[in-house]
Amino acid sequence: MQAPSLTPPRNKVDSFESPDFYCLDDLLTAEHKLVRSAVRNFVKREITPIAEEYAQRAEFPRHLVSKFSQIGVFGATIPAEYGGGGLDQISYGLMTQEIERGDSGLRSCVSVQNSLVMYPIWAFGSEVQRQKYLPRLAKGELLGCFGLTEANHGSDPGGMETNFIERSDYYLLNGSKLWITNADIADIAIVWARNDQGKVRGLIVERGMEGFSTAEIKNKWSLRASSTGELIFQDVQVPKENLLPEAFGLKSALKCLEQARYGISWGVLGAAMECYEIARRYSLERIQFGKPIASFQLVQKKLAEMLTDITQGQLICWRLGMLKNEDRATTAQISMAKRNNVDMALRVAREARQILGAMGISGEYPIMRHLMNLESVSTYEGTHDIQLLILGAEITGIPAFK
Repeated sequence: MQAPSLTPPRNKVDSFESPDFYCLDDLLTAEHKLVRSAVRNFVKREITPIAEEYAQRAEFPRHLVSKFSQIGVFGATIPAEYGGGGLDQISYGLMTQEIERGDSGLRSCVSVQNSLVMYPIWAFGSEVQRQKYLPRLAKGELLGCFGLTEANHGSDPGGMETNFIERSDYYLLNGSKLWITNADIADIAIVWARNDQGKVRGLIVERGMEGFSTAEIKNKWSLRASSTGELIFQDVQVPKENLLPEAFGLKSALKCLEQARYGISWGVLGAAMECYEIARRYSLERIQFGKPIASFQLVQKKLAEMLTDITQGQLICWRLGMLKNEDRATTAQISMAKRNNVDMALRVAREARQILGAMGISGEYPIMRHLMNLESVSTYEGTHDIQLLILGAEITGIPAFK
């Protein structure tokens, strides 16, 4: 006789629809809704069925790279003349929201390609560089990474040690970068290093250049479906034409991080929405003491607070997206959105885990995977506390981290 399963059956059909308590859909254009619907359907079809498996195996689903390009998420806001989608910032935000509902690691891949690779080439590169790299990055023929963080310099990138010196027709690059998304699978890297004068500049380093190697970081408890690693440069000869001509100083690198933080602000909404919706449905189906646990006051309190948090996050993102469209979003505004929404998503995921009880840690549901992933999202592209200090400097005029 077969022993009964400890895991109750679960409907594997992904029927997600995002909560919209304040009718924010009324503020979206038809194009926004079309973009969201296309990416949501993609996530339901391509990501939801495999996310748990790849996270358990700690493997990045490389086959999705070409599929991401087919639905236009690479270079979404880059002008069409360079292979991009020419979409507005809210469309891009909705894309990241839907992808992160599937998995934060996959949204990380998309964010890096858009904000940290294609954006700096478009914003700081030469016309030759734009024509050479952007169309291929948009098509997914090339995958990129962004080399800023070092082993000894995380929140303080100004202390970077990676450097290059000028030779006759090339730059000689030495140093290393750590905790780099896409490191082990990237074809090109946007690398920030100091020149002979100690000034920070950006370089495009291609895989295959002698002396350039990568190493994957193993045994992660978070972002397990994402490739994370180290970039190593040992006397790498980088052609002079690979210098980003308009990238001057650390401010250029930080401008790229702003683009990434914007996408994160939207992306974590997707993870929070998924956790909330699963908890809401589970609470209606789970019977204890003869009735659904949704009928208990403490569960209703959790759900009400989760929905309120998500709604606040939606409002912040919509307004920030409008400011971005008008080129009026400030560094501090973006930091506020990133810090608030990641913290919100972590709270929602933790409450959802509580509502599901023991099932909250099971791979039958994505709650624990989202929770572990969000712990990394809280740290990368500027930690929770660094975002706080950026806001503090804006409020007081006194930078506390200097």
